[in-house]
Amino acid sequence: MFVALDLPLAARSELAAWRDALVDGRGDLRPVAPEALHVTLVFLGWQDESAADAIAAAAFGELPSAGVPILRATGVRPLPPRGPRLFALDLEDLEGRASGVQASVSDALATGRWYEPEKRPFWPHITLARVKRRERRVAPLPEAPAPPSEPFSASELTLYRSTLRPQGALYEPLARVELT
Repeated sequence: MFVALDLPLAARSELAAWRDALVDGRGDLRPVAPEALHVTLVFLGWQDESAADAIAAAAFGELPSAGVPILRATGVRPLPPRGPRLFALDLEDLEGRASGVQASVSDALATGRWYEPEKRPFWPHITLARVKRRERRVAPLPEAPAPPSEPFSASELTLYRSTLRPQGALYEPLARVELT
């Protein structure tokens, strides 16, 4: 399970189209399905599904009232930088609201013992494409045109179940809340 900010449909469509042009012809990469593009806030790993309601109640219970996160795409980052296994889109967290939501969710889930906070700081990003399993050396992405730079509001917070499949993970929403 994981908790994520969902992208609004217009931003998701625009980013997916930009990404598709960027990775066109790359047989070594598996683009993330457009409907699966999201900003992960907290990755919980395996959790018993019977705990989903309690996890959602904790995660969504004490959210900051600073407003809806506003994000802007800034550039692509290979991870790790040498021998990448994925390519991610860096996001600028305008006004720090996504970081505030992430800290709130992280603290609540840590208190409930569903999550151990990471030591590294929160990094707002969207995974664009993963390197296919059998690929060893992956060429970097070409110098790309800048990603769409129009800021977007990420107003939905969702608890997802992730089911791993050979063709890519399937993300199923278990609970959702609208941020205000």
